Amino acid sequence: MATMEEPRWTLITGASSGIGAELARVFAERGYPLVLAARRHERLEALGAEIRRNHDVPVESLAIDLEDREAPRDLHDMLLERGIAVHTLVNNAGFGLRGYFASLPHERQLAMIDLNVMALTSLSRLMLPGMIERRRGGILNVASLAAFLAGPYMAVYYATKAFVLSLSEALHDEARPHGVTVTALCPGPTESEFSDTACLKDSRLFRSGVMSSADVARIGVDGYEARRAIVVAGARNRVGAIGAKFAPRFLSRRIAGLLQGMR
Repeated sequence: MATMEEPRWTLITGASSGIGAELARVFAERGYPLVLAARRHERLEALGAEIRRNHDVPVESLAIDLEDREAPRDLHDMLLERGIAVHTLVNNAGFGLRGYFASLPHERQLAMIDLNVMALTSLSRLMLPGMIERRRGGILNVASLAAFLAGPYMAVYYATKAFVLSLSEALHDEARPHGVTVTALCPGPTESEFSDTACLKDSRLFRSGVMSSADVARIGVDGYEARRAIVVAGARNRVGAIGAKFAPRFLSRRIAGLLQGMR
């Protein structure tokens, strides 16, 4: 994607834990300089120190709350001030909530849309023109197996991930003629803080087995570097994605609701 003289700066949002932290480790292992962005500055600094020690690549840490609609523009401006041209954008920041749509906090559901959809869309729009102009790099969007179906008891989360998958697929075809890759990574249940935030640890979905964040990250980066449009992490999840595609929608959403464990 780039010559040795061109730094392949990789910006990873939500990099302080879980899949985001593991993605940072995988990209660093492959020689990509990193910009780590998340709210928790101390965790970013600790991860940055670990990566510098183990992989000898430059690491910048930027504490920022991407739920703020002005934050993507602020982040873009910070990078310009530092002279950093982003080679790879990894939109990983996001969260989910489990419960009844009519009962979950109104403001938190809107904040989920702001982070999972608005911030991802804004950063993609801000970074993609430069990639196209330089004819290198790309975007790795962390979607979810949830993107393939409707999800009772996590209705807004599933809807946001459907948006991410649809957007990523469209941008993949738009960017490909310019030498730029857009990939959607779709993990299933994964060991991370996500399940705690979403109150999913006691659900059938997570009791049925999870993948490690490290495995998901490696599969995602492999797929991105192979210029794939969609990467579903894990054989079991690939079967689930195929099943969601061909099963009647009433059946797939009832199964999703059952796995969320609210019945």
